[in-house]
Amino acid sequence: MAAASAASGFRTWMQSQNIPWLTPRRMRRLTIGAMCAAGVVSTIGFSGSTPATAHASHASASSIAQHGSSHSPAR
Repeated sequence: MAAASAASGFRTWMQSQNIPWLTPRRMRRLTIGAMCAAGVVSTIGFSGSTPATAHASHASASSIAQHGSSHSPAR
């Protein structure tokens, strides 16, 4: 959603610059290209979560080894 908004904002900005070579046909191609690029970057280029680092997983494993299981047995 944000990628499409950014592409739309880019299109609006380009249109407001009054560039003489930016004909309606070129503007249409620019819009299609910006939307496609935004879609590709948002789905392939950016991820919503960050994978755990080796250091973080090692720290949690050593913590469990030192302090025992995080779950206490039911009595």
